[in-house]
Amino acid sequence: MNTITSGFLRQCAVAFAMLVALTVILGVAYPTVVWAASRIGSNSAEGSQVTDAKGCNAGSSLIGVDPKAPAGTPDSYLHARVLGSADDPMATGDPSASAASNQGPNSETLAHNITARRALIGEREGVAPSAVPADAVTGSGSGLDPQISPEYAAIQIPRIARNSGKSQAAVREIVDAHTSGRQFGFLGQQRVNVLEVNLALGHTVCK
Repeated sequence: MNTITSGFLRQCAVAFAMLVALTVILGVAYPTVVWAASRIGSNSAEGSQVTDAKGCNAGSSLIGVDPKAPAGTPDSYLHARVLGSADDPMATGDPSASAASNQGPNSETLAHNITARRALIGEREGVAPSAVPADAVTGSGSGLDPQISPEYAAIQIPRIARNSGKSQAAVREIVDAHTSGRQFGFLGQQRVNVLEVNLALGHTVCK
């Protein structure tokens, strides 16, 4: 075998060995490591799913969906923030299409929605429109904020207690248990997770 042929075969062998090695490293080992890392705190990897008392998937702790009581039944839900639309100021967000409304301070539509929401929420909660907190009448940047302010939760407690048969003290205790403080003690504001409160109130997805 001459030198040229020998060199060519050696290069082919090295190339094949590199192909096999990189296939194992990048095609098997690396994906396996990434998958294994995702299993650490796998709930987050699966969308931070939250289950109800019966074990059914009730949603995500990271995505807010404003619940609606079935027609003709008392409303004992803690309500989240809303997106609103030109036709319905109380329209809820769509988890499949996270987006802000892009309505600025000079938007007549936004001003109309805020005024309408204050009146509707005030009537629902039995308070004056001026007592409705700002986060109740304005949407979050994503439109899917899972939390509300303690102030918005507080004005809902009497209605929830009245319609659920629980005492206001019991409902307040549930709300307090699912209220988070400022992140790291100084970032943001206190917040109440709507889904977690509704599950603690006894609302379930499973029938």
